[in-house]
Amino acid sequence: MLKKSILITTAIIFLVVAAFIGTSIYTLYSKKEISVDPKLKEISGIEFDKHQRLWAINDSGDEPKLYRLNKDGSIAKEILVTNAKNIDWEDMTQNKFGHFFLGDFGNNKNERKWLTIYKIENPIDIKGNTTEAEIIKFTYPELDGTPVTPEQRNYDLEAFVALGRHLYLFTKNRTEPFDGITNVYKVGDHAANFDAQLIDSFKTCTTMEKLCWITSAALSPDRKKLVLLDSTSIWLFENYKGDKFFSGDVSRIDLGIVTQKEAITFYDDNTIVFTDEEFKGIGGNAYFIKLDEVTKNVIRKVSNLQSADK
Repeated sequence: MLKKSILITTAIIFLVVAAFIGTSIYTLYSKKEISVDPKLKEISGIEFDKHQRLWAINDSGDEPKLYRLNKDGSIAKEILVTNAKNIDWEDMTQNKFGHFFLGDFGNNKNERKWLTIYKIENPIDIKGNTTEAEIIKFTYPELDGTPVTPEQRNYDLEAFVALGRHLYLFTKNRTEPFDGITNVYKVGDHAANFDAQLIDSFKTCTTMEKLCWITSAALSPDRKKLVLLDSTSIWLFENYKGDKFFSGDVSRIDLGIVTQKEAITFYDDNTIVFTDEEFKGIGGNAYFIKLDEVTKNVIRKVSNLQSADK
């Protein structure tokens, strides 16, 4: 009788786990729009130009190139940035004028002292297959040359956005023990050497670092929504004031099964596009979601807090 009970319990647990995994897979793949060209196996940043055409960059190991994608995910055009290097390109963003910014600021070991952002014209205005970039350099003033201790390893970057005349950088936390905090730094959006200014921080989660790492960021065209991407979710920030992104409403959108999600952008104010890298036949896709159609898990509602304070 006991053996039968154990078998029944095991079967129930198996069915529950199978249902959970199946639901997680459906949650992600129901949003799939296209498969990305295999040449972009390590796609790390995406952005739409003024004609709503999708551009992408690869992570380290590739040439310093941008790739324009056709609607089926194949490559339509390549542009080489002639005065750039791809040491560790990790994200791409643009300002309201359409200038693209390419973030060469991956810093896995927290050892790079000076990091680089390349600023180019909107690719739609590039007539040939090459361009030159304006070069922005920055460092962290907190680093005084001494080795970074495990609990301080929060100087890796894979996410940034442009707002006004500044760029806002969101760290990929590698602290030990992992505390789940992404820091926000600010630098100028023009060619110069900057000391990155720490302005804010936000805690995502502390369950597992690989589930909580911030790997990309994007602002909506109207600049009223910020999203941060991790392996399983999108963090949505709304109703903030100025560049105090974490001062307003916070929601989390579940993206289902864990894949190496590395790039996110807005197609319009209601539509988000994100991609994942291909790994052992999994991923390598672009996914579309509409904010008015997805479930948002509310983490904080400022209006509720203000009502409670009255």
